[in-house]
Amino acid sequence: MYAVKEAVISKEHAAYDLDAAIFYMDMRTYGKDFEKYYDRAKEEQGVRFIRSRIHTIEEDPETKDIILRYVDEDGHMQVETFDMVVLSVGMEISQELMETAANLNIELDADHFVQTKAFNSVETSREGIYVCGAFLEPKDIPYSVMEASAAACEAEISLSAARGLLVKERSYPEEKDVTSEEPRIGVFVCNCGINIGGIVDVPAISKYARTLPGVTYVEENLFTCSQDTQDKMKEVIQREGLSRVIVAACTPKTHEPLFQDTLKDAGLNKYLFDMANIRNQCTWVHSEEKEKATEKCKDLVRMSVARASLLEPIPDTFVDITNRALVIGGGIAGMSAALSLADQGFPTTIVEKSSALGGVAKEISKTWKGQDVQAYLADMVERIEKNPNLEVLLNAGVTGTSGFVGNFETEIGSDNTEKTVRHGVTIIATGGQAAKTDEYLYGKNPRVTQWHELEQDPERLKDAKNVVFIQCVGSREKERPYCSRTCCATSVSQAISIKKQNPDTNVYILYRDMRTYGQRESIYREARQKGVFFIRYTLDKKPVVSEAVDGLEVRVFDPIMQREIMIKADLINLKTAIEPAKNDDIADFYKIPLNAEGFFMEAHAKLRPVECSSAGIFICGLAHYPKPIDESITQAQAAVSRAVTILSQKQAATDPIVSMVDRERCIGCGLCEVSCPFGAIRLSMEPGVGYRAENISALCKGCGICAAACPQKAIDMKHFSDQQLRAVISAGGSQG
Repeated sequence: MYAVKEAVISKEHAAYDLDAAIFYMDMRTYGKDFEKYYDRAKEEQGVRFIRSRIHTIEEDPETKDIILRYVDEDGHMQVETFDMVVLSVGMEISQELMETAANLNIELDADHFVQTKAFNSVETSREGIYVCGAFLEPKDIPYSVMEASAAACEAEISLSAARGLLVKERSYPEEKDVTSEEPRIGVFVCNCGINIGGIVDVPAISKYARTLPGVTYVEENLFTCSQDTQDKMKEVIQREGLSRVIVAACTPKTHEPLFQDTLKDAGLNKYLFDMANIRNQCTWVHSEEKEKATEKCKDLVRMSVARASLLEPIPDTFVDITNRALVIGGGIAGMSAALSLADQGFPTTIVEKSSALGGVAKEISKTWKGQDVQAYLADMVERIEKNPNLEVLLNAGVTGTSGFVGNFETEIGSDNTEKTVRHGVTIIATGGQAAKTDEYLYGKNPRVTQWHELEQDPERLKDAKNVVFIQCVGSREKERPYCSRTCCATSVSQAISIKKQNPDTNVYILYRDMRTYGQRESIYREARQKGVFFIRYTLDKKPVVSEAVDGLEVRVFDPIMQREIMIKADLINLKTAIEPAKNDDIADFYKIPLNAEGFFMEAHAKLRPVECSSAGIFICGLAHYPKPIDESITQAQAAVSRAVTILSQKQAATDPIVSMVDRERCIGCGLCEVSCPFGAIRLSMEPGVGYRAENISALCKGCGICAAACPQKAIDMKHFSDQQLRAVISAGGSQG
């Protein structure tokens, strides 16, 4: 994935048609939306992907270019010349980390990564010490963030009895009232290393900012977000008597809270701040037009200054918290979340649509490491039944919900009865299932099974001489353009099990890319050593299964032999796509989005991988994306860790950037109510007047749809008022 990303970025930054080629053996784009990124790089960006084995890399003695020799898929030696070669090398644990592990007395595995306990990927061999990130095994950023939250969850459970005893609330100076003063605006222009300063003329932007009305102080910084610059900014605000602050830098999405906190430290209301996004909106997209980019930066700063002069202080708002959780889904992710909440003392209700807990884990016998799933599942169910903080509603489902973070009310339909649960947070673990298919004679011939059906009937394997696994059935195709992540490791594990029981059985795995990622590579090596045959196929040459007199025949093109081969199969097992449960109703009830494939969308793929866009709602397990049991448990723990940041408080702060209704101008037409996707505005009867709109601020996301829909212009937005937006537009249209 890093190679794909670097290739795409290189092509975007090059001032010419850069030839970017990636030489690889298997493409392991197994994460959420990774396959789509790979497809875009190939089809839209023109990155060349060459399946090959590298033979040698040499330097041309005359040109100093790099000559790369490789063997292509057809077995032919090829030669290409490049200006630069970037190596994607493996990751390993440093000697210093191994010494740290020894000092902490925690065990390492054969690869020198931390050895963790079964079904808990963050708990080390020593009680009270938890681990996360690449010290466990190589992994991407979203999963590292999840693991960090999961480790925090385990620490929270250990420390729950002492929660709140040593808390010290952060204090801020008394807020200065600047509403009656003429605006004194400070502008801080950031170089952002070379992200901004390497493209545009930062001194020229700063010089221009000094000429703008209301600006009394301008400063350039190398990295405005650094701690020393924050301290200096606080000092400048107080010394210069600034009443508005603008930072011309990167995106407010990631950095605005940091600068707002600096304003609070300086005694200003945090909403007297604005960011001019001159990196994302200018230097990154106009890197080839440096002079024009400088002028556009000036425009963005001018527009920000025009808005800043009209900014008003907005007080923080708070809501009381109901210290109870609702977990929707009783699979292994939902149960893990519920137990982690209950073990911290928070009452929790589990809603499960079926008659028993367990979900799809009930069909799985062992993990890829050989751990007994059914024994672990039975232990979880027993712990749930004995825990006084847990309430389980079986054969139940959500029929409606209202409220907001800290104060949800969810209606549950169960066994012909209705129950209302009041709760502060919601964790969605609705799970998924293997997609059904009619390919490869599934459902037409009893010798063709899918997923765990084969291992659930071990008698069928006793006399089998040839067993074939077919991967990516319905995955990575137009209908489901994603990798189901668990298929390769599951087939390889099942193949090893078959070979252990009967070494004479021939086992074939027909695959498109072998995605035994991370340490799962060890079972791929083991399968090859035991004689499992791996045959790669492509979408345009998919295997063909037909019935024969004494079994089945599988015809597939072998790219190594460059010919079609026929396998007489006694049994065929299909790894069909993992698809989510039908989540449309839950998504509508809680006003949270699904992606094109029906999985719940996280608020931010890297920074908030278990949170939804609606506050107080979290996701985990297959509801988020296909993943193995250990990762589902980790994500459940991460969701709990984030949820507890709400449940552990008596009150929670809500975003005060909401719509405001002028009830004197309102005519009660109701367009705002039907337009709001969050149910945050409603009509209420005003005696002697009639129906008028009112805002439910805790539900409002500040999107502005109601304000746009109102024919009377009776609705305006805090912090993004019509007056402020008109000032921005007017400044954008003027000449600097």
